[in-house]
Amino acid sequence: MAAFLLGAVLLIVQPQIVPSRSAINLKAETSPQSVQRELLKKTSQKNDFKENIHSNGSYRQLPQTIIIGVRKGGTRALLEMLSLHPDIAAAESEVHFFDWEDHYRNGLQWYINQMPFSYPHQITVEKTPAYFTSPKVPERVYNMNQSMRLLLILRDPSERVLSDYTQVFYNHMQKHKPYPSIEQFLIKDGELNVDYKAINRSLYYIHMQNWLKYFPLDRIHIVDGDKLIKDPFPEIEKVERFLKLSPQINASNFYFNKTKGFYCLRDSGRERCLHESKGRAHPQVDTRLLEKLHEYFHEPNKKFFELVGRTFDWH
Repeated sequence: MAAFLLGAVLLIVQPQIVPSRSAINLKAETSPQSVQRELLKKTSQKNDFKENIHSNGSYRQLPQTIIIGVRKGGTRALLEMLSLHPDIAAAESEVHFFDWEDHYRNGLQWYINQMPFSYPHQITVEKTPAYFTSPKVPERVYNMNQSMRLLLILRDPSERVLSDYTQVFYNHMQKHKPYPSIEQFLIKDGELNVDYKAINRSLYYIHMQNWLKYFPLDRIHIVDGDKLIKDPFPEIEKVERFLKLSPQINASNFYFNKTKGFYCLRDSGRERCLHESKGRAHPQVDTRLLEKLHEYFHEPNKKFFELVGRTFDWH
């Protein structure tokens, strides 16, 4: 009897074991559908289910894949090319759920409402390139789905800076608003202005470190944005394999448009190209300034290569 009472006391006072992240990851292979059901128990109302189920059997669901960035890296091109696959259902607009507080406060049901209708065999994909550089996003995505497959498309950091500036410049031009030259952003007190946001966005290793706190490398596929522009098919093949999709996209789905200067898509006999805002010419930049930019990114690029275990053909 005394032994029984002692055992009972020990059982009561034994501290609760809190699972480590590695222990949590053992559950990471649960199906996306089961993850969604558990989340919806906490966030959904009965009426929401009616709105998210179509009479043809399709329904809105949480994405199983997110294109997390990088801005001006080729995310739109990647999404359009991936959409050629019949087992992909892609959200049309950038959702900004995890990085915009007003959207995040709306909860997961709001997020689901932004997704396209899809069938159970399809993978739902959304892309918001601002996710990659937002410090709070990795943990939020992890808390939603630890088994998420992430797509990250990167290009030469210096080229990405120029594209970043070009987009903002044209946005101002369309509104008939003046905008400073790129030199005014890149140079401060005679030196490279490392506080320029476009430069910070190209420090890939800093942002990648944040994602690797929550997701292992085998959950993040890095698409070479420079190669995607020059020869898209091999890069898309790699994405198909990463997402465990059957090989449905082939070389005949791509053709080079000489007028636009980049590859366009051919889908079931229908041809389509990216919006005219894509592929804009970069501003002319003094050679010495470009060299400063290349020199600045040399060490950060090296750190990134070491972090991900592969190299890219960047300056």
